[in-house]
Amino acid sequence: IIGEAAEKSGLVAFTIDGLHPFDVAAILDRKGIAVRAGHHCAQPVMQRFKVPATSRASFAFYNTMGEVDALIAGIRNVQKVFA
Repeated sequence: IIGEAAEKSGLVAFTIDGLHPFDVAAILDRKGIAVRAGHHCAQPVMQRFKVPATSRASFAFYNTMGEVDALIAGIRNVQKVFA
């Protein structure tokens, strides 16, 4: 997870070691999981954390725990695909 804020809400930017965020987003998309990938118009943040880009999941009041669980399962699937 990218960022140092003690309390995060609304979105989670992340990377998976050795994988480009666009590849992560493409595999998640095949499972019906929507994330954004890129630098998100935040190049200074990308430089700060020494990453070219991140994958980003956004959450709001209408998201369910099932959707969070699906994201986690999707990330695990991405790791298996590229293992």
